[in-house]
Amino acid sequence: MLGGIAKALFGSSNDRYVKSMQPTIQRIAGFEPTLSALSDEELANQTVLFRERLDNGESLDDLLPEAFATVREAAKRVLGQRHYDVQMIGGIVLHRGEIAEMRTGEGKTLVATLATYLNALPGKGIHVVTVNDYLASRDADWMGRVYRFLGLTTGVIVPNLSDTERRAAYAADITYGTNNEFGFDYLRDNMKYERSQMVQRPFNFAIVDEVDSILIDEARTPLIISGPTDDKSELYLAVDRIVKQITPDYYELDEKQRSVVLTEDGTEAIERSLEAAGLLQGANLYDIENTQVVHHLNQALRANIVFKRDVDYLVKDGKVVIIDEFTGRMMEGRRWSDGLHQAVEAKEGVNIEPENQTLASITFQNYFRMYPKLGGMTGTAATEAQEFFQIYKMNVVTIPTNNPIRRIDEDDEFYKNLQDKFRAIAKAIREKSEIGQPVLVGTVSIEKSELLSEFLKHEGVAHNVLNARHHDREAHIVAQAGRLGAVTIATNMAGRGTDIQLGGNLEFRLADEYPDLAEGPERDAIVERLKAEIEEEKEKVLAAGGLFVLGTERHESRRIDNQLRGRSGRQGDPGLSRFYLSLDDDLLRIFGPQTMFAKMMNKNLEDGEAIVSPWISKAIQTAQKKVEARNYDIRKQVVEYDDVMNDQRKVIYEQRSDIMDAETVDEVVADMRADTVNTLVADACPPNSYPEQWNVEQLQAATQDVLGLDLPIDDWMAEDGIEPDMLAERIQAAAAAAIEAKTADIGIETWRGVEKNVLLQSLDHHWKEHLATLDALRQVIHLRSYAQKTPINEYKQEAFSLFERMLVAIREDVTRVLAHARFMSAPPELPPMPDFVTSHVDSLTGEDDTNDFDAASRGFVTTRIAPLQLAQPALADALSEDPANWAGQVSRNAPCPCGSGRKYKHCHGTY
Repeated sequence: MLGGIAKALFGSSNDRYVKSMQPTIQRIAGFEPTLSALSDEELANQTVLFRERLDNGESLDDLLPEAFATVREAAKRVLGQRHYDVQMIGGIVLHRGEIAEMRTGEGKTLVATLATYLNALPGKGIHVVTVNDYLASRDADWMGRVYRFLGLTTGVIVPNLSDTERRAAYAADITYGTNNEFGFDYLRDNMKYERSQMVQRPFNFAIVDEVDSILIDEARTPLIISGPTDDKSELYLAVDRIVKQITPDYYELDEKQRSVVLTEDGTEAIERSLEAAGLLQGANLYDIENTQVVHHLNQALRANIVFKRDVDYLVKDGKVVIIDEFTGRMMEGRRWSDGLHQAVEAKEGVNIEPENQTLASITFQNYFRMYPKLGGMTGTAATEAQEFFQIYKMNVVTIPTNNPIRRIDEDDEFYKNLQDKFRAIAKAIREKSEIGQPVLVGTVSIEKSELLSEFLKHEGVAHNVLNARHHDREAHIVAQAGRLGAVTIATNMAGRGTDIQLGGNLEFRLADEYPDLAEGPERDAIVERLKAEIEEEKEKVLAAGGLFVLGTERHESRRIDNQLRGRSGRQGDPGLSRFYLSLDDDLLRIFGPQTMFAKMMNKNLEDGEAIVSPWISKAIQTAQKKVEARNYDIRKQVVEYDDVMNDQRKVIYEQRSDIMDAETVDEVVADMRADTVNTLVADACPPNSYPEQWNVEQLQAATQDVLGLDLPIDDWMAEDGIEPDMLAERIQAAAAAAIEAKTADIGIETWRGVEKNVLLQSLDHHWKEHLATLDALRQVIHLRSYAQKTPINEYKQEAFSLFERMLVAIREDVTRVLAHARFMSAPPELPPMPDFVTSHVDSLTGEDDTNDFDAASRGFVTTRIAPLQLAQPALADALSEDPANWAGQVSRNAPCPCGSGRKYKHCHGTY
């Protein structure tokens, strides 16, 4: 109570914080008359003057008022748009590394130019992160006009750019791109073999547009780069046929966790079916020999029972295409991980593509926390303010609107079942359409949007359906959703980032109605006519009540509902929003008030009758808070586990960077060789043991295997007073002499390149294996809780132990390869890079959220260092001299025995 009184008297902490910026806003306004009097050339020269002042010791905060005023004047001249004072507040918030919560239509894209320009002045590079490629390209072109006017360069990162193009884009003062593109470029850079091939510069400052979508919604899923593995399509098809035969009595479905488990009867029935199909070894499904079958069975169960066509995915051109659960957009080329996508492909009878293995991964949390300064903006962030601060140390500041909000948010209407609800929705839409009020309808899936479309057709209402099937027309359809009498059905938040202007959007009308119109008097006349038509239509829409936003279902996150509502009431326009609910809605059915509530509603509601009550709205919000808390726990757990890997990732990436930057790595390799020898000797000659207890045969064999040396260890053992240290010194000396001989044969410069190449490749190979091991450990570590142990603590201990073993394995591997290396005089030909796949995989559902292009199409080219090839001596000696006889003796993916360095299938295996 006292808090409420204090808030009424003094305002909230947010209000006081915003008020504290007023002196700065006044200083910015004070520069306006002076800057307005400058010529275009003089205004553009401000950038040069600002950079000189920075060189003379002034800070960015010192420059802020004049720099912001400069951007305001430049935008006014170039775009015809002048920043409002509230937009200046948003710019200050972004510059301070905080999150600006601004309502839809308040001009967030324009706000970003303020902080972007100021922070780009030192020339260290600014990243502006958007949610999709369309917005990245649009904003880079649109706002780039302001930056170019002021003498700054801009770049944009989109799919299918070469490394050269990406490097040029990152070298610009300001770089636009999506979160996935930035993240994958970071991972790919840390898989390169030369510093000159890397595309990104050191991180400086990032501004994240739609920060809630990127740092909250998508942060549940890590970014993954993977490579192809063996084809198992026949096994997927065989297991799928068996799963399709089971009945609901044989499994238990948990919709909340999106999981399915076989009952005892189901397990027994499945075992008999697998046995009949010849897929089961023994009689028990859970014997260790059947681990792979169990994995495929679990994924087939999820694919057939949990994942639904036209809700979670659709089939297009013979391919399974994932649908984004938050935006309803198709995610072309993106794939679920861990065999789930292959299981869905088997279910739908389309071509099954091979699985992939992880080569590199990172979560968005750990990626964006690498930026020294991070700012963000969105229309809805306050509900997640705690998470933003705990994970990213970013405060959320609510920016006041330029004009008062006139939208009316009505209470929810509640119906008994889905049919009653949709009839009421269709009737309400028809009534609004008849009076000319535009309607934007939000649905949660393609299935629901097409069902509603049928109801509207029955009512005779003309409408546009925007979902994943009409992805390419998204921006054009949404942009005209504010026209007189328009009815637009949009799945979730499709069209986010596109402004809905009452009366229509001039830019999109020109593009749609006059696509080939060239500059000139004719175009000017058409533009003036369209402007007049839009203004006249806007007056009619305003008289009808503005945009009516109708939600057909509550989303599991209040933030998504607020985003939908925020499409109405732009810049003080009138508007209306209302949600229609029923007991059949997923949110209520899975997370809502339990049986008593459902029974009471069923008994007291007649068919077609609706209840409108604030009590029901509160019950819905309670259910949403439950889901939000659950999703936050999931994201928090992802971060906790990735933090363990992140520490190790930093070590590996720093080592790679040091190796690439070093002129030579001979000292590192020598230390690795010495450590390896000490380990071999310690294993065969344990400390505090007698010479009679030493395993000389083991040491002799290990020396031959790892170092390729046949040493007189038996003779050394016959000497009096021999010690393990003496053995280690003699073995090291012999190994060093062998390496020196190879160095003399091929030249020291060439050998140094070979050492560097082998070291990097060994590091990458073992890191890839380590990632796979950690992923497997992550999936089973929760079982330790049955022993009253904390899984995350157990994971940390196991991961640390595995990491130490990996470092030992790298030392031994590098030593072995260099010791056994034979060199051939064939001209150098670098092995091709494998086909890489990028993925953004949900740790809870297995969903993937990124583009999946192979290395060639993404411009992922890696340069190897060694000018000579390492042959495989043991294999080459055992094979016939005639390559035609090698088939069946050499793996298709193994290096070709001829020593070319290419895979067998790309070399003699093509014969």
